[in-house]
Amino acid sequence: MNTIKSLLLGSAAGLLAMGGAQAADLPVKAKAVEYVRICSLYGAGFFYIPGTDTCIKLGGYLRADLTVNGGVYDQPFWNGEGGIRDRYANFYNDRSRLALTIDTRTATEYGVVRTFSQADFQFSTFGSTSSIGVAASVNPAATQGQVNNDTNGGGYTAVEFAFVQFAGFTFGKSASAYASPWHGYPGNNTSYLVGGYDSVTGINNIQYTWQFGNGGSATLGIDDSSSAGFNRTQIINAIGGAAGGGIGFGGAASSFLTGVGTAYGGTSVPDFVGNVRVDQAWGLFQISGAIHDDHAGYFSVANTPSTNFTGAAQTGAVNFGHPDDKYGGAVMAALQIKNIPTGAGDDIKMSGSWSLGASHYVLGTSASDPSSFDIYSGTKFAMGVVTDSIYSGASAVNGQTQQQLTRGWGFNGAYNHNWDPYWSTSLFGGIAGLSYNQTAKQLYCNTYSMTAGVAIRGGGVTGGGGTGGTFGAGSVCDPGFTISEIGLVTRWTPVKNLTFSAEVLYAYLKTNMSGTISGAPSSALPLANTTYTFGNNGTASLNLRVQRNF
Repeated sequence: MNTIKSLLLGSAAGLLAMGGAQAADLPVKAKAVEYVRICSLYGAGFFYIPGTDTCIKLGGYLRADLTVNGGVYDQPFWNGEGGIRDRYANFYNDRSRLALTIDTRTATEYGVVRTFSQADFQFSTFGSTSSIGVAASVNPAATQGQVNNDTNGGGYTAVEFAFVQFAGFTFGKSASAYASPWHGYPGNNTSYLVGGYDSVTGINNIQYTWQFGNGGSATLGIDDSSSAGFNRTQIINAIGGAAGGGIGFGGAASSFLTGVGTAYGGTSVPDFVGNVRVDQAWGLFQISGAIHDDHAGYFSVANTPSTNFTGAAQTGAVNFGHPDDKYGGAVMAALQIKNIPTGAGDDIKMSGSWSLGASHYVLGTSASDPSSFDIYSGTKFAMGVVTDSIYSGASAVNGQTQQQLTRGWGFNGAYNHNWDPYWSTSLFGGIAGLSYNQTAKQLYCNTYSMTAGVAIRGGGVTGGGGTGGTFGAGSVCDPGFTISEIGLVTRWTPVKNLTFSAEVLYAYLKTNMSGTISGAPSSALPLANTTYTFGNNGTASLNLRVQRNF
């Protein structure tokens, strides 16, 4: 009996042990997977980053672009090899770009914290320039297509935006508070519409925005004043005679390559900018203002175009002293009229600007301005000099003169019409001009004219000994100019977010120079050694584009 009992108890214990072992081997229930959730707080396309309360949106576009008889993105042939139509010019220029944007939003007790960034991955003709010569001036490897790594399988990345917004503040690379919402694009494809301000590719800044309700707002900002593409053109140190170097027959100081030879100093004071805006159902109205510091280098020859600012050339420059800083600025009024009776979605956009010592605010474009506009048609030559100011170091012909600020004005706009949901057309245009006071004209013309006694528009004559050319009898010297553009672009959108467009653009340069000039060109351009007649000239271009937004 005891034996049977022991067997039964042992069997039961064994069964319990087996059952326990099997239970221990059973898989543990997995934690529920947290799937991506749609975030509807900030519009379509946002979703929550898993495990956080931050919403993110990925977007961008892919664009293929071709310009005939112009530079990348329909830049007119208004200077350089394209301006004289030599054999180094690229008579077609193309670019393929993938733009990627990342937008994040997080709700906090202070309001929404936002970050936004955009990077452009792109590949262009011959190093993103309009000619081999310009590219080679930056990097000799350009003749093999090796600027900005625009080689087979290469390309490069451009950063447009990278900013944080918090409690009304914006920090980083974003649109300037001075710019209108459409920047330099009231209806055009071209990135080179004159007549207004354009910071569509971003500028380092800090700004604060007040929202008043009912579409009213005001913004104050501090912008990076060193940006050659947005807030600076060039300052000329007009030293006469052989020491003047670089103010050549081909145009202004630094020839056709912006930034080489400018007498600007480093950063001293940022640009202070702001706007007041009303944006409602009828349209938009904005007034903007900017204060700009013209901070030049020294009076010495080291700040002339020929030196390229090497350490040796700068030796002892401080002994010569320097011109005083001068403050200039700009104002702009922008207007958009929506829902005009010609069709659904039609509108008119326009802006007018005035500047003093801050010429880029009226010349616009989302790239650096040329140091001079130069358009040739055979031996007919139109030119205009782009500066923020002109001064003179110690020279026999000019003496020592403080900065003379350049005056500017501009206007641009567009009428945008939708034919139907698939076809649209924009008629657009822009005009801008720079003018110089009599002292500035005297400084420049003394340095530009090799001959004495040439009339200066508005009064006075040249002293001679300059490094440009020899003016003919009856000629008049004046570096000022007016440049205008008119264009038409038609777009076809067969499916949502896919657009094909064609744009024709005509640019016209009215020079304030008159008469003739001859001599050996001192610029880097392959100009003929002959006599040229000053006169107005124009150039036309065609742009074809396909763009897919996502």
